[in-house]
Amino acid sequence: MKLSAVFATLTALAGEATAKAVFAHFIVGNVYETYTTDKWTSDIQLAQASGIDGFVLNIATPLSEDLRTQIAAAFTAANDLASDFKCFFSFDYLGGSGAWDYEDIISLMTEYGSNYAYQKATRDGTSLPFVSTFEGGAYASNWTTIKSEVDVYLVPDWTGSGSDVVKANIDAGASIDGFFSWDMWPEGANDMTTTPDTTWQGILGDKDYMMGVSPWFFTDLEGYGKQRLWRGDDLWAQRWDQVMEVDPEWVEIVTWNDYGESHYIGPIWEAGIPQDTANNADARWYVEGMGHQHWRDLLPYYIARYKNGEAPEVTEEKISWWYRLTPKAAGTTDVTGNDCSYQTCLDPNDIVQDEVFFTALISDASNTNVVVQIGDNDAVSHAATAVGPNHFSQAFNGQLGNVTFSIVRNDETVLTGTGYAIVAEPANGERNYNAYVGGVPDTYDEL
Repeated sequence: MKLSAVFATLTALAGEATAKAVFAHFIVGNVYETYTTDKWTSDIQLAQASGIDGFVLNIATPLSEDLRTQIAAAFTAANDLASDFKCFFSFDYLGGSGAWDYEDIISLMTEYGSNYAYQKATRDGTSLPFVSTFEGGAYASNWTTIKSEVDVYLVPDWTGSGSDVVKANIDAGASIDGFFSWDMWPEGANDMTTTPDTTWQGILGDKDYMMGVSPWFFTDLEGYGKQRLWRGDDLWAQRWDQVMEVDPEWVEIVTWNDYGESHYIGPIWEAGIPQDTANNADARWYVEGMGHQHWRDLLPYYIARYKNGEAPEVTEEKISWWYRLTPKAAGTTDVTGNDCSYQTCLDPNDIVQDEVFFTALISDASNTNVVVQIGDNDAVSHAATAVGPNHFSQAFNGQLGNVTFSIVRNDETVLTGTGYAIVAEPANGERNYNAYVGGVPDTYDEL
């Protein structure tokens, strides 16, 4: 082989390891028996249009035919598009029927690791299939066996096992190549900080870090033992600013389609919403009608800024907004603030804020305001301060009605849109802490 060809090959391999990328966590278990290859194709195209580079396929035991069918459909769709969109596995050790058997992992990696659409990373000049997990720190030793059979680039989430497990793995020169932290929501009545991220980076040393970004967290599934929330509020905008501070090797958005935990940014898929009425675990009442696709509106900007290390040009102005549709004290709930299994239990109303949250992507900040009017109440102006994202919040303090958002420049309205109405009480009496998300331009045909 010519030296020029060798250099080109090594450069390409190195690019796999160093090129920044943004992935979205996709719960495959939410699409069993219902997704077709065409639906996978549609979701991939939506993700690509938002700047997302791939799906993290969360898969739980058992390794059933339904699971195999959906995995095959995902890779078929990605390959048929003949694009740079990739997929990789995140082995879920807490969902399904329990922990993964290492032989099943070896089987899947042998089958898909060399697939063109499977995400790769490079270690010592060798291109390897990228693998993550959802927990599973208690089974860390299994990966030494797995990697002896089929080598992988392992970036697990063992957050729940604590830093000692990760430190021990690194000190032993064992299996991990990097780490993904699931710590992406704030505790209590606080905003999220970068402290968990930088702490993990310090532990990892020269190993890679994948940073989690999520817009929200609320779940009310009593039958599954999940009734809690963490503060969302300004989180989506704040976290993308924090990505610039942390500058991780990769970013993972949580999630594309976890409807039960209210942090989905993809379209609502009715069959994927938890609806186990027999076990009192039906999320339809707080998910249906609460579209989140407009959380993707600013992703092309955020992702380009992260990858390039500088702000891209704003070619189209946009407004994205989100808020709850009733005051936090309206209705009844058994939901707690924080996860009481390891955090201090709080009243959820001490955590969330009765405000509307909105980000305007501005191309010219001179003499420009973002104006918000709730119902027939007085409009409030928020001065834009910079080209790019301008994020604000505004208390609704008992104000009710539809919410109108506008960009006004030199006293002329250049962009405007109206969101759902804030009402005094929930129609079903249940307190819904999920967010409604809207925006302009409105380019989505479905929620």
